[in-house]
Amino acid sequence: MADKPDTLSAKIHPVLRISYNASLSALLTGKPPLMLEKLFKLRENGSNVRTEVLAGVTTFLTMAYIIFVNPMMMADAGIDPGAAFVATCLAAAIGSLVMGLWANYPIALAPGMGLNAFFSYTVVGSMGYSWQVALGAVFLSGFLFFLLSLFRIREWIINSIPLPLRSAIAAGIGLFLALIALKSAGLVVDHPATLVALGDLSKPEPLLAAAGFAVIVALAYRKVTGAVMIGILLITAISFIIGLSHINGIVSAPPSLKPTFLELDIKGALEVGLLSVIFAFLFVDLFDTSGTLIGVAQKANLVEPDGKMPRLGRALMADSTATMAGAALGTSTTTSYIESTAGISAGGRTGLTACVVALLFLLSMFFSPLATAVPGYATAPALLFVAVLMTHGLVQINWDDLTEAAPVVVTALAMPLTFSIANGIALGFISWTLIKVLAGRWRDLNPSLYILAGLFVIKLALFN
Repeated sequence: MADKPDTLSAKIHPVLRISYNASLSALLTGKPPLMLEKLFKLRENGSNVRTEVLAGVTTFLTMAYIIFVNPMMMADAGIDPGAAFVATCLAAAIGSLVMGLWANYPIALAPGMGLNAFFSYTVVGSMGYSWQVALGAVFLSGFLFFLLSLFRIREWIINSIPLPLRSAIAAGIGLFLALIALKSAGLVVDHPATLVALGDLSKPEPLLAAAGFAVIVALAYRKVTGAVMIGILLITAISFIIGLSHINGIVSAPPSLKPTFLELDIKGALEVGLLSVIFAFLFVDLFDTSGTLIGVAQKANLVEPDGKMPRLGRALMADSTATMAGAALGTSTTTSYIESTAGISAGGRTGLTACVVALLFLLSMFFSPLATAVPGYATAPALLFVAVLMTHGLVQINWDDLTEAAPVVVTALAMPLTFSIANGIALGFISWTLIKVLAGRWRDLNPSLYILAGLFVIKLALFN
């Protein structure tokens, strides 16, 4: 009778055993196996497997709130929440994996905050398009982004847009998210005389949302990893304890993706009225991605001496590819996350960090019961916190120059007050160009601003 193997290693096929031992050794010693070294150039970037894994876990914890928030926002557009949950996890995994393997950057991707709100509450909610058509618009914006990255037109577009206007757009999206958050929490309600009013603070939901926001801000100030997710889970737990919400387990098989998979309507998205929507998706993603990539690369010391970012084209194409894949799966624009800086701070320097994030998003698909149990007032604090971060760019505005300050305020306020990111962008470009011309500052304008302002005037006049 043959001897029985008494160790785990002895039970594994010899080839697999070598791989297993190599991986274990890499984690314990930090010395990368040959394959990982070739893929990610760990030693060249002054890193190791153990550090990259830790960085990946750190990044994931800071952005994992999206698996709770995004499905809820997609559900508001009529999308099956289970399918939206799986689509969110898969889109984040695909985007992060492409970024890691192809561009070799420690940058994770997931459906973007702000653009998901624009998708659900403006394109579907206010404009009345179906979510299938909205997904088609997202796909087309990703395709255009891919072409712009491929033919290197991105730099010309970005450089043609004034920095204050870019900051105003980011701040406007933040205020838009803030309004949605306050409404979801019940802290702000509609009113026939004043449009909005303070909600009923005798109810527990608004108070829990306010407490959740305070917890998130305090934890973030103390630099606690995963502050946003901790805040969401804490309020969810309290809600469960006091009987406001219920949970039916934590782990299960992933929900079906069938309700949303390849349901996008590209033909419907090609309508003239949706061109501004496609442009808005493209425009916001373009600046968001570019700013994130540059900011993260600088923090990680991955920028070349001449200020250029190596493999920028690959990183941008990874982002646009993720957007197209996400639209096909059933979610809004997938973009690079500034939360990746948390992983950078933990030592992440290569694409292995992003690949670890991708793996964790795939594992998250088995926690759908937990995601569906999170109430809206528990995710509202996360939205409000993101809003705070997005308004930070307003500090860069020269408030003494009224020709800049006025268009910035118009842009930022128009988004929440018209409940549309696209309208805010349009009014921002129009007001910036018109005020500069009337003030005699026409030399501050480049030809592209005249063109864009003219197109937005036509859009608002004929297709609004």
